[in-house]
Amino acid sequence: MTDKVQTAVMGVTGYAGAELARLLLRHPRLKGAPPVFAGRVDEKDAARGGVPLAEIHPQLADNAGNGDLRLEPFSWELLEARGVQLLFLATPHEQSREWAPEALARGIRVIDLSGAWRLTDEANRAVYAFDDDGTELAAATQAQAVYGMPELHRAQIASARLVANPGCYATSIILALRPLVAAGLLDLAHGIVADAKSGVSGAGKAPTAKTHYMYAADNLSAYGAFTHRHTGELLEQVGLRNSEIVFTPHLLPIPRGILSTIYVRFRAPQSRASVAQVYRQFFAGSPMVRLHDKALPQIQHSVRTCYADIGFQLAPDGQRAVIVSCLDNLLKGASGQAVQNLNVMHGWPEAEGLE
Repeated sequence: MTDKVQTAVMGVTGYAGAELARLLLRHPRLKGAPPVFAGRVDEKDAARGGVPLAEIHPQLADNAGNGDLRLEPFSWELLEARGVQLLFLATPHEQSREWAPEALARGIRVIDLSGAWRLTDEANRAVYAFDDDGTELAAATQAQAVYGMPELHRAQIASARLVANPGCYATSIILALRPLVAAGLLDLAHGIVADAKSGVSGAGKAPTAKTHYMYAADNLSAYGAFTHRHTGELLEQVGLRNSEIVFTPHLLPIPRGILSTIYVRFRAPQSRASVAQVYRQFFAGSPMVRLHDKALPQIQHSVRTCYADIGFQLAPDGQRAVIVSCLDNLLKGASGQAVQNLNVMHGWPEAEGLE
């Protein structure tokens, strides 16, 4: 167990970066050791020591001294001088491909929130079209990466040097399906349908035509059918073939939150008690998953929390089920899960700073 750790955050200007900063600044284990915030800073701001964090995210200002924190010009020398031991990368995939290997070479552990190191299978990874894929350095780095879902890989995360934080859609669907697949309950030949919907913040902070208010408001649109980048995570982490699941994401006209409705068929009729027991056993000791015994989860109950909420309803014949999984895409789907991984990596209580 580690009592103290000096962290740094790259990518604090984005939505997930803001939530990550908020969680780290309030984490009880990090009192007196706020993260180093580093990134691209223009010459004018560099001359004044960087950009005050409160100018970037006014909601982070408080009376505890955090108002003096700044986004400083990034350099490896800065991280070394500050004694950084763990680096959060809330950066684009391509940037994480460059910086993660360098951090590891310098003895700095990494939690990467991008999709740069999530996928072990070359065919699944091809959707990202990484320029360095296949190189010796990329292969060596990928070999060190652990998929950062504590509910599945807690023991490996504890000693990992590079943790690849899961995608938000992937988190909601994997947590709902993995217990049932692992128990051998599902008729995979019949197929699984995962119908998932996310708030606009899931598309990132940079505005696009499809995240513009005039497009997203009063609208519901499907996208990425059969091509979404998170599909590979579902296949690898649940243990499925591509032919066994159809995953379709949708854009909801709300700021944040994910609701995944998943349709499955069992190999043999089940009772509500038998399915509930599978979930309870699988998630025993997993404090950031809440199982709903009666009402199905809703986004409004999961949003702005670090929990994943899972519930299900059986058909009268016991042969089919509808599973509903909800989470906040910026928290359990990104920054909250990253801090959960931080806790596991340092032997702290898994839910510390998150409940």
